[in-house]
Amino acid sequence: MAEMISINFSQPVALFPLPGVVLLPHTALPLHIFEPRYRQMIRHALDGSTSAAIRPIAIASISPLAKMAQRNPPLRSVVCVAHIVQHRPISDGRFDIVVQGLCRAAIDRLDEPEGQRLYREAILRPIEDPTLAVPGLKKMRSEMRSLLSGLRFQRMQSARAVLSWIDRKELSHQGALELVAFALVKNEELRYQILSESDAFERAKIIWADLHKTDRFIAKAELQLTKKAPRGVSWN
Repeated sequence: MAEMISINFSQPVALFPLPGVVLLPHTALPLHIFEPRYRQMIRHALDGSTSAAIRPIAIASISPLAKMAQRNPPLRSVVCVAHIVQHRPISDGRFDIVVQGLCRAAIDRLDEPEGQRLYREAILRPIEDPTLAVPGLKKMRSEMRSLLSGLRFQRMQSARAVLSWIDRKELSHQGALELVAFALVKNEELRYQILSESDAFERAKIIWADLHKTDRFIAKAELQLTKKAPRGVSWN
């Protein structure tokens, strides 16, 4: 679906800041919308009568410098533009939605709430061309598949699920690697680094390094079953 959605970057896009969440292109995220300002944002996004007319929203990451009580905290400069692919209104005005990441973009101009608009908007600039072929991604995808097929990663339910996506031939190399990162890279800083990196092969290298780190950790944890276990390492 992501390839069918056209984004008009000359128009402001609604921003949805989420603490601790980094959405990536090609990946999906369920959200429960309860704050009045974001209920309004979703109503505005759904004003169109057809799926193609639904306005995009941008999932933004909150800066680590933000204070807990700030109503409109500072945001990181790169966001994931997303499309609402499922929505269910609740009688009291809340929404359950599912968004799908479309592309990376940088905030060029941030517009604070104004007048009757309760949420922030921004003029965005795309930071990559997802249609470009990137040398090396096919090999990287194959090597990741081999690593995730190993006995150590097969202990993880999430890794087993990712393998089924990697094997889908209709999924682009970039899309497959985004799904690997979204499912298996748990560190928020690394996930934002992956989002903000415009070079697909550099993103793949970040993901590859983190998978190897996890693989080494699992190998050490397995030693807990023997007398050679390093002190302080356990499956917990």
